[in-house]
Amino acid sequence: MIVGIGVDLVDVPRFERSLERTPRLLERLFSPAERMLKPRSLAARYAAKEALIKALGGSEGVHWTDIEVASEASGRPVFSLTGDTADTVAARGIGAIHLSLSHDANLATAYVVAEGVA
Repeated sequence: MIVGIGVDLVDVPRFERSLERTPRLLERLFSPAERMLKPRSLAARYAAKEALIKALGGSEGVHWTDIEVASEASGRPVFSLTGDTADTVAARGIGAIHLSLSHDANLATAYVVAEGVA
């Protein structure tokens, strides 16, 4: 059963300017592993985190750095959740989270489906 759906779209150049103006955003929004990525990939991960929050129905109990977007060996993007965020997701009865990312021109988008425990 689908518990929630979220989608987000990020303008990559605008996101890059935000990072340049406020360098501490890297520490506030991304895990240490994510901080090593190029701005285009960071924009997609930001979109993924925003889409996850939307799929969860809000940000209560969710912390940005508890959400890491990783890749399986196949290249498929997946969430790695830790801390309070992992606890919040489990408490909401979510057993699986599906993530799709895409880049085109100057846009990065993410789509998330949160699935309940059967």
